Amino acid sequence: MIINGTVKSIIYKNLETGYTVLELETSGKPIICTGKFPILGEAEMLEVEGELKLNPRYGEQLEVKSVNIKKPTSSIAIQKYLACGLISGVGEAISRNIVQMFGEKTLEIIDKEPLKLEQVRGISKRKALEIGSAYKDIKKMQEAVIFLQNYDISIGLSVKIYETYKHNTINVLKSNPYKLIEDIDGVGFKTADKIAFKLGIASDSPFRIRAGLLYILGELAENQGSTVVMLNNLLEGTCGVLGYGEDMRGEVEREVTNLLIEGVIKKVEHNNQEAVCTTKNYTMEKKVASKLLMLIASSPNYHLNIDSLLQNYQSVNKITLHLTQQKAIECAVNNGVSVITGGPGTGKTTIIKGLLHIFDSLNKKTMLMAPTGRASKRLEEQTGRSASTIHRALEMGGGRLTFNHNENNPLDADVVIIDEVSMLDIYLTYSLLSAIKLGSKIIFVGDKDQLPSVGAGNVLADILASEVVPYVELSQIFRQSENSQIVVNAHKINNGEMPDLKQKSDDFFYSSKFEPAVVIEEIVDMVATRIPKFKGVLPTDIQVLAPVKSGLAGVDNINLRLQEKLNPPLGKPELVVGKKTFRLGDKVMQTSNNYDLEWTKVENGLVISGQGVFNGDIGFIDEINSVSNTMYITFDDGRRAGYSLVELEDLSLAYAITIHKSQGSEFPVVIIPILAGNPKLYNKNLLYTAVTRAKNMVVLIGKSGNLYYMINNRYNAERLTLLKQFLVDGIII
Repeated sequence: MIINGTVKSIIYKNLETGYTVLELETSGKPIICTGKFPILGEAEMLEVEGELKLNPRYGEQLEVKSVNIKKPTSSIAIQKYLACGLISGVGEAISRNIVQMFGEKTLEIIDKEPLKLEQVRGISKRKALEIGSAYKDIKKMQEAVIFLQNYDISIGLSVKIYETYKHNTINVLKSNPYKLIEDIDGVGFKTADKIAFKLGIASDSPFRIRAGLLYILGELAENQGSTVVMLNNLLEGTCGVLGYGEDMRGEVEREVTNLLIEGVIKKVEHNNQEAVCTTKNYTMEKKVASKLLMLIASSPNYHLNIDSLLQNYQSVNKITLHLTQQKAIECAVNNGVSVITGGPGTGKTTIIKGLLHIFDSLNKKTMLMAPTGRASKRLEEQTGRSASTIHRALEMGGGRLTFNHNENNPLDADVVIIDEVSMLDIYLTYSLLSAIKLGSKIIFVGDKDQLPSVGAGNVLADILASEVVPYVELSQIFRQSENSQIVVNAHKINNGEMPDLKQKSDDFFYSSKFEPAVVIEEIVDMVATRIPKFKGVLPTDIQVLAPVKSGLAGVDNINLRLQEKLNPPLGKPELVVGKKTFRLGDKVMQTSNNYDLEWTKVENGLVISGQGVFNGDIGFIDEINSVSNTMYITFDDGRRAGYSLVELEDLSLAYAITIHKSQGSEFPVVIIPILAGNPKLYNKNLLYTAVTRAKNMVVLIGKSGNLYYMINNRYNAERLTLLKQFLVDGIII
């Protein structure tokens, strides 16, 4: 059955799958249509083909199999279409003015002669061109989305693909869908392979083998943090993901050779074995090592006897520094590069304050930075000095890891202090060091026993293991922290000891529960009722940290339960993206770096703007527009960003987050479910990291036996990297 009509209203839309329920106004009675649709606005004219079925609950509906978008023809239909919100900046008033002047020729004018729109009141030449360009983009994007939906690509990802290739989208996909992997974040091998299979691309295509090799290298970097892979493991892994037997190994080796010739990858020796890495990772690790060595060599060696400066600092602040703290300060002052590492309560903040005092006395310009917004905000609060994220200090440029401050435009600082350095991956470290001028000092501060960075590399561990960079390790817990059971028990966990679960304290609690379902009920009750009453905090100040995303006690399920309890629908606007429902007021988190997303922020009464939101940023939804499928989020540090259809896929609910995502953050109250799980994940470092994220209270819920197992499980997945060796070799490039 084929039906023509106009979209009267969009009742429901899943932004990930494209599944839509809409009311279509026809020449007869309106009809409800269900199925996959591209991005539509109300008043769009459609030709739909499908089968009429009787839904026992909702009545007669048309199950749509195909959609053809047609141009509206009448003046009224055109005006409604232009005002539906698809074209940015064109609302009811402007659409009415345009149609009053051009009538039924409006869309033809917009498409072919957009400059004529200047004749309309309120439209400048620039605005006219923007409207014309936006109209063409919408039509082409809708064509591309319809094409991609045939391959089960979500609408959000379809739009992202279109924005990369524009009018060439369909041609690129038909010629080499594996190109998506290299060009577009969020497209993995499996997605590209599915498209290729449906397009009839041969399973032994060189495109496919190349994609398989780069997929394995990328997976190891993203999921395991390794920048290097043993050659034999690369060949075996690639054959496995491609479904090849031993007879195809030679073809895979041939493609390795081609990638080597092209310069995409490099062969290296690692632990006396043949290994492979991407040229990008090789170059970055080598340049990081080289820059560290140059900073060590070029820094002015003060050779200061800082006793008097330290004495002055202690006198002013009425404190007495421990000998190790004094040693750490002296190390940082007298070396071009230094590392200060230690657990909670060991005085890292006191040392940073001491360093600021001394460098101020020496008239040196200092900059304080941290990898995340939460970490930089905490650093600012603790020191009383301005601090920023590394991204903001470097000033985002025009794309991914492109910064205005680099080797050609270095930072204006004599001393750069970086906190939470365990979070640094090789990519951000490279960008940071590129922007530090020779003769400056860089001081890395962090906890070597925290989980390593989410991204590729093992920066802090490699620097310490090389023994090229001077460092001081702090172990003494100071008096002001001795009464904190969070600090005391964190150190016990790090030393392989069980925390005291029986001691009554205000900041460390244990609730013995055995079944995962009971653990979930306890978490919901704790967040919604008990802890807010006991501590006088808001439920949104309480952060649940779980080891994994999936499963009954995983992040995804806990988020659904807490959203249901803390932010029920009650008529609130919401957007559905796949299995996720985002509702006005929800606590949400950015799950990947978006270097281009623009934001605004009010500081000292002035509105400032910038770009870039990053993996782990947490905020709240303060506005949702269900018509344009957009929403606004205000993050913890005051930045407010608008999310379009494309960006929504990079968000998740954040009532609960994984422990890995919590790195660099601090929360008033932390709840940790203690359950059994994969020994490669449920280990001491994971638990230690979770406990040290809490500022005022930690609550452990689960079996003490599982807690004992985690504390005694010292498994750490080995990261294969080159930085340590490059530092030891001492080669400056």
